[in-house]
Amino acid sequence: MTGLDSATTPATASVRGTTARDAPARPRATLALTSAATAVALMTYTAPMVTLPDTAAALHTPLSGQAWLLNGTPLGLAALLLVAGSLADDYGRRRVFLAGTLALGLTTALGALTTSTWLFTLARIAQGAASAAILASSLGLLVAAFPTARGRLHATGVWGAFVSGGIAVGPLVAGALPTWRVAYGVLGAAAVLVGALGTRALAESRAPRGGRPDILGAVTFGLALVALVAALTLGRDGWLRAPVGLLLAAAVLLIAAFAAVERRTGTPMIDLGLLRHARFLASAAGGLFTGLAVIGMFSFLPALLQQTLRLSPMRTAWLFLLWSGLSFAVALQVKHLAGRIAPRAQLAVGFALHTIAVLTMLGALASGSWTRLLPGLVIGGVGSGLLNGALPLLAVESVPRERAAMGSGAQQTFRYIGSCAGVALTIALATSTRDLAHGANIALLVSAGLAAVGAVSVVALRERA
Repeated sequence: MTGLDSATTPATASVRGTTARDAPARPRATLALTSAATAVALMTYTAPMVTLPDTAAALHTPLSGQAWLLNGTPLGLAALLLVAGSLADDYGRRRVFLAGTLALGLTTALGALTTSTWLFTLARIAQGAASAAILASSLGLLVAAFPTARGRLHATGVWGAFVSGGIAVGPLVAGALPTWRVAYGVLGAAAVLVGALGTRALAESRAPRGGRPDILGAVTFGLALVALVAALTLGRDGWLRAPVGLLLAAAVLLIAAFAAVERRTGTPMIDLGLLRHARFLASAAGGLFTGLAVIGMFSFLPALLQQTLRLSPMRTAWLFLLWSGLSFAVALQVKHLAGRIAPRAQLAVGFALHTIAVLTMLGALASGSWTRLLPGLVIGGVGSGLLNGALPLLAVESVPRERAAMGSGAQQTFRYIGSCAGVALTIALATSTRDLAHGANIALLVSAGLAAVGAVSVVALRERA
């Protein structure tokens, strides 16, 4: 038994953010189960990427509504990550984690049974909410189980790699199984299995603040996101139309209301005072631009490949694996960069590589050859791995250790806000002309520009820190 496996003392309990009644953590089991659950959550997230044409056909979803099929899960994630992180810190990270795995299993299975676009979207939003509980509590559990800086570096590196791993395997599972409905049933069963294993292996940890959950904050924040995503989705048919303007105005007002609620409540979902700290702002900016530029583009790219290059779902999944598999491999190795490259510098390099990657893809869809995509997928995979490796470490380092789940939830909230907006924007741009290949070029240019802004943002924040 190593020192990390030894019984918790009063001194280490305060470091880990546990209470006296919490059992000692089992680091290896905690890392294995949180990584497995995170992978399943990301597999569920990415499964529709290669099955989008078939799912849309089965549900009779028009082209303008396909953004909702992809955006349901990130919408649920973005809306609930902050409150899930706060609940995990206050009421028990193990408890929230296990509830999330069970809910993910049930909602994913229900998604397989839906028969309309809106029912499927609601199921996907519920899957996102369940995934929020898993993702926000996972890093909190890891920080409690690995109290040393070296241990956290290893644990967050592995966990970040499994984010990429889930993204890589999800499309393969969905493409390999007979139908998208069967794929959802399999993923639902996997989530329940991980939860069952966690009931015995995981130790509870928390950092209670007292007070009540911030329900009003969660409602105003969730409604703001719905208004924003709806505006971006409807913008495809005209950005100057009255409904789009009204929805954007509603989003701004609801965000202002959310900020007012957070300032007044005793147990806010997010401590707004953190916005004055450069490290937290870098973490938030890194998550936001990862969603806008990287996830937004690569979420719809598989569907574009199928519609322009006529690739099958399985061939698309294998091609997509070149990007996501490299992302997994790189994220797993970035822990070796500790002490050589700061996480914020690593983010800047990751964004720069994504910029280069998507620029090399310009014209590829019109060429009729999938081989034109290979350089961009390779470069983009390395960049994505650097991002996924740096983000979780920066998330837990940007907040006090006892608020690790909140820090994780805050960063990932920005990540999936960016994802919601990025997917809607990518689809709007790609389908803005009758020529999908030309529209894809526009979306690629915008993705490159957003990634460049992300790189500049994290560098500038580093210089002011």
